[in-house]
Amino acid sequence: MVEITEKPSVGRRAVASGLIRLEESTVEAIKNGEVEKGDVLTVARVAAIQAVKETPRQIPMCHPIPITGVEVAFELLPDRIRATVAVTSVGKTGVEMEALSGVSAALLNVWDMVKSREKDETGNYPTTVVDEIRVVEKRKGKAGESFCPGSSSSSNGDPNGGHRRANDGSSRR
Repeated sequence: MVEITEKPSVGRRAVASGLIRLEESTVEAIKNGEVEKGDVLTVARVAAIQAVKETPRQIPMCHPIPITGVEVAFELLPDRIRATVAVTSVGKTGVEMEALSGVSAALLNVWDMVKSREKDETGNYPTTVVDEIRVVEKRKGKAGESFCPGSSSSSNGDPNGGHRRANDGSSRR
């Protein structure tokens, strides 16, 4: 691991995003609460939060850091779902790996919950794809500066950085 003892603790924020491509009928089933395994987006949200907190267990060279906030949002489009995860911390190292882990876990859990709807007659997934996972925002405060990682004039704590997106209508936590 990289030595960070001498680095000052500052406010940090990272936002990651990614999507899963699905059959249109699968997205409709998610919207209508018709997926056999249960509430897909609630499970994906909890999985994202859990993954954020467990990132150092999955990525060995990641420092365990104090997470001060996690926001998870979903955008449902006709043939895909976009997940966005914002992570905040006050610490000595960034939170982008935590945000990426959260997005990845959310999307993998969506896949797991809908796989019976996505399989073709051979048991494969010809159209299901997890794609475009990336960091869309990374910020850090300066030593000695008061920095509230979840706030800015442009984002107002929105995990989408202030860009309004259609979502599933459920509350963000």
